Amino acid sequence: MEKPVCLVIGAGAGIGGNVAKKFASEGYQAFLARRSNEEGLNSLVEGIKKLGAKASGKVINLMQEGAIEKLVAEIENKIGPIDTAVYNLGAQIGDRPLEETSYKAFEMGWQLGCFGLFRLAHALVPLMKERGGGNLLVTSATAAFRGNKGQHSHAAAMGGRRMLCQSLNAEFSSSGIHVAHILVDGMVDAPDTVGKLLGEARFSQLRETRGGEKDGLMLPEKIAETYFHIAKQHRSVWTHELDLRSFSDLAWWNH
Repeated sequence: MEKPVCLVIGAGAGIGGNVAKKFASEGYQAFLARRSNEEGLNSLVEGIKKLGAKASGKVINLMQEGAIEKLVAEIENKIGPIDTAVYNLGAQIGDRPLEETSYKAFEMGWQLGCFGLFRLAHALVPLMKERGGGNLLVTSATAAFRGNKGQHSHAAAMGGRRMLCQSLNAEFSSSGIHVAHILVDGMVDAPDTVGKLLGEARFSQLRETRGGEKDGLMLPEKIAETYFHIAKQHRSVWTHELDLRSFSDLAWWNH
């Protein structure tokens, strides 16, 4: 019997790579797609294969016209039907005052945060509907619930991402398609995302003060366990939205 496919869009060394690893270890064929760093991608794929699981991947400019659509078609035709798709592309362009946020920068956040998810759904959800089911798991951020200064692009993009998930649920949950909007409300121990955003020195300091056994940073491998659990939920108890944070962090509505 052909193994189901888990497509991870935004498969870095943090959440995306660990989600791919978790699904592969549970019997899926993992396909990892990311925008850059072919060496890092190959390392993730080889690491999964060493566990005796199936994985492949591709570095691709996902915002290029037709790229997501072609990727979905290629996987469906050459590897197998996509049972679970994980949209894990970040849309953070940095903390920028209004006057320093160009139209181009604002639009880039929307392209990554909202339009890319729409394109994935547009290409994949009709195929899932024909098969009678599937999962679309969407990584989100605090900005989807609360705007903040300097976050004009990010908040607009992630707020749109959340509403798109709700709209997809309203239209397709009765067809067996499970869409989950997963708010990651806190710092993740991910060197190629949070690490790049903060810089090496600040990230190292963060790991020293909150990481390791302190459990003050969210561990990607533990986040991945939640993603897999959601994908396997019975439809009578589907989770459509949830938030994750370290035990030591205040929830987004408390600060």
